[in-house]
Amino acid sequence: MMENKEKGYFALVLHAHLPFIRHPEYDDFLEEDWYFEAMCETYLPLLDIYERLTGENTDFRVTMSLTPPLCNMMTDDLLRERFRRYYNQRLELAEKEVVRNRNTQFYEVAKMYERKFRRIRELYEDYYHGNILDGFKKFQDMGKLEIITCGATHGFLPLEIRKEAVYAQIKIAADDYKLRFGRGPRGIWLAECAYNPGDEIYLKANGIRYFFLETHGIIYGSPRPRYGVYAPVYCPSGVAAFSRDMESAHQVWSAEMGYPGDRRYREFYRDLGYDLEYDYVKPYLHQDGVRRNIGMKYYKITGKVGLNEKAPYNPGEAREMAASHAGNFMFNRERQIEHLNGFLGRKPIVVSMYDAELYGHWWYEGPDFLEFLFKKLHYDQKTVKMITPSEYLERHPDNQMIQPSMSSWGDKGYNEVWLNASNDWMYRHLHKAVERMVDMSNRFPNADGILKRALNQCAREVVLGMSSDWAFLMTVGTAKTYSTKRFIEHTNRFIGLYEQIMGNRIEERYLADIEWRDNIFSHVDYRVFSTGAQERAAAAARQ
Repeated sequence: MMENKEKGYFALVLHAHLPFIRHPEYDDFLEEDWYFEAMCETYLPLLDIYERLTGENTDFRVTMSLTPPLCNMMTDDLLRERFRRYYNQRLELAEKEVVRNRNTQFYEVAKMYERKFRRIRELYEDYYHGNILDGFKKFQDMGKLEIITCGATHGFLPLEIRKEAVYAQIKIAADDYKLRFGRGPRGIWLAECAYNPGDEIYLKANGIRYFFLETHGIIYGSPRPRYGVYAPVYCPSGVAAFSRDMESAHQVWSAEMGYPGDRRYREFYRDLGYDLEYDYVKPYLHQDGVRRNIGMKYYKITGKVGLNEKAPYNPGEAREMAASHAGNFMFNRERQIEHLNGFLGRKPIVVSMYDAELYGHWWYEGPDFLEFLFKKLHYDQKTVKMITPSEYLERHPDNQMIQPSMSSWGDKGYNEVWLNASNDWMYRHLHKAVERMVDMSNRFPNADGILKRALNQCAREVVLGMSSDWAFLMTVGTAKTYSTKRFIEHTNRFIGLYEQIMGNRIEERYLADIEWRDNIFSHVDYRVFSTGAQERAAAAARQ
């Protein structure tokens, strides 16, 4: 692609996140499958694409958040071993399925799964030696991928009363990122794209240059944005905000018009965990023996028919459709950018933001779509240049200054998903825990020994309780029992430690048990919650 001939830019942003789920107290825990599924269906397939494109000398750009809970799970020894067990079980079943389906209409799809799980094992063991963060870091160091961070536990910042808690979420995340990637984060995905005016001062204090907003966060800013959402803006602090383009979002997200709903793509809701004979599939279920999804599915969407009427999945047909949709997406971006260039009088940037797990997990062919899209953007056009936000700011450092408005990308655009009748009971406990954490951080500025360990574990329990995932899951109802249990557990563990600390009677066995269960952020420093740390950071950022 010829330099500076493009008419505008395209920034693909993938938000990769799961809550921290790790249960060493059980040999086999259902919700850990959320992570294993995402590894097999999204994170490793994305790395596979990056490997192939790089091997073919096809240039590409992706901005991708890897949230601190996800990074901690990816590097946890217990979860590494459990993930190996998970994909080896799937590979064993896939090999049996190839034999069973040798002369049936499902043979090709059975072969597809066998190849898939062999490749998963090859990538995980031979390429990345059990640590896929090394893979993501490799592509960041090449300049193809920009990894951004998120709040420490995906905390919903606008609902935090104490600014010490906002600062702690950002500071813990930035420190964790440095530990894993050898430098500080340049960008951040604020959990749920939830922005509270003024909080960006804590981003600046940690060297973070930009973040992302939902469309109305900039559109309703003051003064009005001169270029709409097609150029970043600077907040009064100097931190840049990029905003989501809804036109490209709808082409993928929309249930009615989005690509993933095409009848030729794989049906998500019909799974071999229910289709196979029970005794045959039982070894691949959890220890309780209850039928559940195991991630292998033989049918396509077909249309608006019952699950029992779905037609057999054809991998070749689906892959052709992914190529066609990638071509359509690129054509629409070319026309969009040509129009905006003439209308705005400057090169626009179209920021397309998605949950990473859409690609591969919910939309099985999503990674194929991205691979075709990257190739088409590289070889077949000269209108659109792929770019990361950091590259854009280097090329175009002069941008309008406005004050963006409070916003989120949740339903109705504000806080309702995370504060409603199903979850409002949480906040009196969460705010009290934060208040006590701040008090202890101020009271014990130089703790050591077992007191320091207990205070650090209190900090872990507070941030784990702050995760926006618990409130979200209570609202949507998909894992309400589990999310409620997790929030109560973290709150109770904090209270137990708090009372022992304040009573000067810390029980080492009790503390060690909690450290074993909730081992996120091994290098956390409880003093991140101190009022002095927050005030010093804010003052330095304002200078």
